[in-house]
Amino acid sequence: METAIKGDPDASSVAVKKSYTDPNAISRSANVVLNGVFIIYSVLCVFPVMLVLAVSFTDEKTVAVEGYRLIPGKFSLAAYEFVFNDFGKVLRSYEISIVVTVVGTLLGLFITSLFAYSLARHNFSYRGFFSFFIFFTMIFNGGLVPWYLVYTNYLHFNDSLLALIVPGHLLSAFYVIMMRTFFQQTIHPSIMESASIDGASEYRIYFTIVLPLSMPVIATIGLFYTLGYWNDWFNSLVFMNNDKMVNLQYLMYKVMRNLQFLLSNAGNSSSTAGEIAKLPNETVRMAMAMIGMGPIVLAYPFFQKYFVKGLTVGAIKG
Repeated sequence: METAIKGDPDASSVAVKKSYTDPNAISRSANVVLNGVFIIYSVLCVFPVMLVLAVSFTDEKTVAVEGYRLIPGKFSLAAYEFVFNDFGKVLRSYEISIVVTVVGTLLGLFITSLFAYSLARHNFSYRGFFSFFIFFTMIFNGGLVPWYLVYTNYLHFNDSLLALIVPGHLLSAFYVIMMRTFFQQTIHPSIMESASIDGASEYRIYFTIVLPLSMPVIATIGLFYTLGYWNDWFNSLVFMNNDKMVNLQYLMYKVMRNLQFLLSNAGNSSSTAGEIAKLPNETVRMAMAMIGMGPIVLAYPFFQKYFVKGLTVGAIKG
């Protein structure tokens, strides 16, 4: 720190200012550190995906001898040839998964937003009853057997696309509460009151005011619904007796189970033991992981900016 000239107030102020560190320098150094940390974290997140991709293109014997490597020791398409052996069945399962995911996500968002909008309106007469009703379902449920009987014996959803859309996914109490909180904290009631005074109906307020202002939470919950529908295999296991109606995840699950069964019983038949031993195992697992994650990995960047904003908005009040 420079010594101030005695009796000179200007010199003293200059000396005091120079005693502090430049805030811009702190900001620049902090940015460098934070960027470095997040770059390393991003690499650590991408590395497993690249490793899975590399192993899926590696020869099975090479994986058994050398283990997992980021660069394949011996390139092979045997795993993908095994998975796509019946290409028509895989393509049909892909179509079912895409249709169920798109339709289920849109229906789920529509029903969730309608329910949440009603609960967010203070002039709704039965607001307390339905709030308790939706909260009650988060704590208690009827159990697996009654759940199955309702959808099969009474609603007859088995062997239909409705069995992949409605049970367990179409409406989530947590998402309703999350969206209701967003409506209450982000959309000021005066906006809707002004629209009502101008003669707008509830449907017009909902479609022209509430939904356009709620894109962050809609995109966030839409991503959750998309992941839930795409990764679901349990509904196909429970409700589908027709192999032509199963989704992609359950088809991959069946392929893996059949492969494990063949490998575990290879010694029972000496005539086919040699052929069964040549079947890929670890590489097939990785190939199925890449096939299953593909569309979600491509879809996530479109949701990302809304996803982050939707999780943080409303948490801080200005």
